[in-house]
Amino acid sequence: MPIAQLNVARFRRPKADPANQTFMDALDHVNAQADAADGFIWRLVGEGDANDATAIEAVAGDADFIVNLSVWRDVASLEAFAYRQADHRTVLARRSDWFDAMEPSLALWEVPEGHIPSVTEALGKLAELGRDGPSAAVFTFRWWRENR
Repeated sequence: MPIAQLNVARFRRPKADPANQTFMDALDHVNAQADAADGFIWRLVGEGDANDATAIEAVAGDADFIVNLSVWRDVASLEAFAYRQADHRTVLARRSDWFDAMEPSLALWEVPEGHIPSVTEALGKLAELGRDGPSAAVFTFRWWRENR
């Protein structure tokens, strides 16, 4: 069954601050690699020419809170991209350079074939994970590895 993933972050400095430019410059390349990755189905992008979701205001009044929402064939294909694709790993390793620590910041859940989750649905899953902990309904990579 396909898997949806949401990861969220809040910039330490305003999004447009030059300190975030390395992250912003990496997005197109890493997103293109995700789009071409085995198992990739869909990802959220902004309006018009936007090729990422950084301009989407997922939380009203918080322009520095960003979301990454995508759908993959299965958890294994998402995990392979997230943790084995070199450029993505490089950006992931520098996460603390740009973003405040948040917990949870990642939620995974199964979706029906052809379903495209909304940001509202995804944030609800993240809140459920934070409130109730991981389960078959919403989980983390760690929970998935321990319970498959």
